[in-house]
Amino acid sequence: GLVVVSNHRPVHPPLSVVLATVLYCAEFITAAFLCKKYHNNDDVIWTGFTIVFMLVPALLIQLTLTFIHRDLGRDRPLVLFLHLLLLGPVIRCLEALLVYFKAGKKEEPYVTLSRKISLKKGHQTPMELEIGQSERMLATHRNAFKRTAVIQAFLGSTPQLTLQLYATINEKYNLLPVRLALMIITLISIIYGAVVCNVLAIQIRYDDYKVRLRPVAYLCMIIWRGLEIATRVAALVLFSSALTYWVILVGVANLLFFFFLPWVEFWAKKGSLAEGVEKNFSKLGTTVVLCMFTLLYACINVF
Repeated sequence: GLVVVSNHRPVHPPLSVVLATVLYCAEFITAAFLCKKYHNNDDVIWTGFTIVFMLVPALLIQLTLTFIHRDLGRDRPLVLFLHLLLLGPVIRCLEALLVYFKAGKKEEPYVTLSRKISLKKGHQTPMELEIGQSERMLATHRNAFKRTAVIQAFLGSTPQLTLQLYATINEKYNLLPVRLALMIITLISIIYGAVVCNVLAIQIRYDDYKVRLRPVAYLCMIIWRGLEIATRVAALVLFSSALTYWVILVGVANLLFFFFLPWVEFWAKKGSLAEGVEKNFSKLGTTVVLCMFTLLYACINVF
């Protein structure tokens, strides 16, 4: 029969939100210090690329958080101003922590119901979860930061790690401490983003089920994705060192192929944006969001 789970269960701390924010701030600050170091040494090329791989994901993260939380239609000037200063993840993290510490202090009625299927030892049990206001707000923050972690990993950290490793090899292994710190942070960010991407894929595939992964499963994914990413980046850097100019052509062609592939399939099936446009967004807004998704898809496939 149907099992109803009330909303009087303990609220879990938003650890994923805190971790994503810490990685974002650490990578941004370290990259800024490295840019200053490059600028002092008159390394124009390394400075330019480091700034690009620092700012592009930061800007996309601000847009993503603003889009998910729908702040453009709300009167929140301070939050929007902090997003303009690229401090959106920080204020969102503080908001999530504030919601968490306030949760449970007073009884609140549930605001929505979520139907899931619990799978234990091969037995399926339909469940109806009562979701309270605080739990729903924290879930929104977690979902938003899962997306930003993937953006940070594949649009920022991966090209940044590739660039710094390539710069280290080109400079005959003159490894600066701040560059080493940035490479370690980006590697952690990539592994975390890749694991989040895998978990999101599992949750989307089994949307009707209440999926809970064991720590051993997370450990296996971390080891697997860590080795895979290290191998791919090392191969890409070695290929770049041997064929400096060819790698730019191959990389751009690869990126454009994966970027336009979903659009070609969409047009081949004679799809229409009017069918999938959300009522709160125009066709232009929907197109911009889809372009961001396809850019992320292309970067994931390239790296």
